Amino acid sequence: TIADARASVLITGESGTGKEVVAKLLHEFSPRLGAPFVAASCAAIPESLLESELFGYEKGAFTGAQNSKPGRFELAHEGTLFLDEIGDVPPLIQVKLLRVLQEREFERLGATKPTKVDVRLITATNRDLYKMVEEGLYRLDLLYRLQVVEIHLPPLRERIEDIRPLAEHFLAKFAAENARNLKALSPIALATLESGSWPGNVRELENSMERAVALTRFDHLTVENLPERLRAPVPERTDPLPDPTEALISIAELNRRYIDQVLGLVGGNKSRAA
Repeated sequence: TIADARASVLITGESGTGKEVVAKLLHEFSPRLGAPFVAASCAAIPESLLESELFGYEKGAFTGAQNSKPGRFELAHEGTLFLDEIGDVPPLIQVKLLRVLQEREFERLGATKPTKVDVRLITATNRDLYKMVEEGLYRLDLLYRLQVVEIHLPPLRERIEDIRPLAEHFLAKFAAENARNLKALSPIALATLESGSWPGNVRELENSMERAVALTRFDHLTVENLPERLRAPVPERTDPLPDPTEALISIAELNRRYIDQVLGLVGGNKSRAA
């Protein structure tokens, strides 16, 4: 399997789709489980510090380097190094990454000899690296090395079947953290979550559930507890009002469909549906 292999993995997908979670799972199901899992965001580290953060430095390598310091590669020796936002790595660091992947060695800043390292590299990005290659911003040979195995995470709006288990997981998590006796989502709340566009993906869903748990006073979440942006407004009518008899039939049909939907969600149990 991918987790058992030593090959480098590139995880692609929009921001918030859970790329670091997948990286941790690959580590946890690998033979490297007992070794370190080290994570870093290339976009969060200033370019001037990125080289020393990844590869470390020797004492006296630059002003202020009073002691030697290992970098993320050394800290992850025999384990897994996860580099998020790998598309933000500048050209100089791209060259050094390529060497590590090819030779399994690197040099600290200020060092005169290489350091051998055994690290499985997992990277992630929300950018189109092939487009960056075409624009001359990224090395194709490095991309090939990073992309031995690629895992693409679709956005949450394309994984509607995942919304319910994720929402229930976050519900249990935040209920426990806030000492709330919350047991379930109401059917309408669940339907509202499943119809969302989720531009922030799983991260947005998690934040929405945390907010909902903080606001509810009952043993279940209702649609009123969800962020207002998730609740679709009812459009104003611009057409003539329908015949009252037709309106009554429509309401009766709506009620029947709603009851059928609720029964389906609880496996036909009428007591739970009530």
